[in-house]
Amino acid sequence: MRQHLDVEALYAALDSERRTRELSWRQLAKEMQVSPSLLSRLSNGLRPDVDSFATLVRWLGVPAEQFLVNESEEPVNRPEPELVTQIGPLLRARRDLTPDDVSYIEEIVQATVRRVRAPRRDQER
Repeated sequence: MRQHLDVEALYAALDSERRTRELSWRQLAKEMQVSPSLLSRLSNGLRPDVDSFATLVRWLGVPAEQFLVNESEEPVNRPEPELVTQIGPLLRARRDLTPDDVSYIEEIVQATVRRVRAPRRDQER
């Protein structure tokens, strides 16, 4: 059975932990002792080398298997990363937005997602 690395899930996990620790991507790279370009490549969907992958999952404190997907089990039933996690790198790449602007937009998106999901939760009850 062939497996591949779910780079999107790995990046989402790193982004979530980065946000929790209130770190920039550069600060995160420094703390993990990896190059910032590794994190940039991940944000573009490129796979890390084996040593880098081991460093990332060790730092996250999760088993590497969490990010391996069997080709026969494509991530149909896997939860998608949060919307803010997906659009965050795009916002941060914009030169016309300050870090405060990016935070503000992310907060708006998070509030909107919560608002949209609220009626669904009420209907499920």
